[in-house]
This record gives sequence, C-alpha cells and structure tokens, in this order.
Amino acid sequence: MNTPAKAQHCSTMAEVRQHIDALDERITALVAERSDYMTQAARIKQRADQIVDLERVEFIVARVKAQAQSLGAPPEILEATYRAMIDASIAYEQRTFDQIHAGEAP
Repeated sequence: MNTPAKAQHCSTMAEVRQHIDALDERITALVAERSDYMTQAARIKQRADQIVDLERVEFIVARVKAQAQSLGAPPEILEATYRAMIDASIAYEQRTFDQIHAGEAP
C-alpha cells in the first residue's frame, strides 16, 4: 500500500478548499475507474444473484477501515463512505446487468 502525503499546512480557508478541490478531482477519477470495473463485473456475471456478495462487502469494509487506522484517518469515515459507494455500485451494477442481459448497451 502506498503511504499518502499528509495534508499541507494551510493558513486560510481558501487554501483548505483549494486542496480539497484538487483531492476531489483525483477521487472522482478513481471512482470513475472503479465504476468501469463494475460495468465489467456486470458483463462477466451470468446471474443476477451473483451481484450482491455480502462476504465481499464486509471484507472490503474491514480492509479500508484497517487501512484508515494505519494511516491515522478516521475509520468511521471510510466505513460510511465505502458502504454508501458499495450500495450505489450494487445499484449501478444491477442496472447495467439488466441492460446487458436485455441486449442493450450499458
């Protein structure tokens, strides 16, 4: 795992917001990339009952909480973020699965 750079010291809210905006651009790009993998998962899976894997969800949540802890970040933020992202990803994958298996382009 890569160790991320720590936040830079800021003297103004404008600086804080500038750094947050820059991070949001990177996060958005990563979520877009992750979503592309959800599209591939929908294509690869043969049955709708394969979309939700609760054991995998709990594995991911435990892993990111541990990563957060080791980086000194609040694990509860990562857990809430990932649970929301996973819920949205499951809904996206279900819609995409339905489109693919109905013969539509996702």
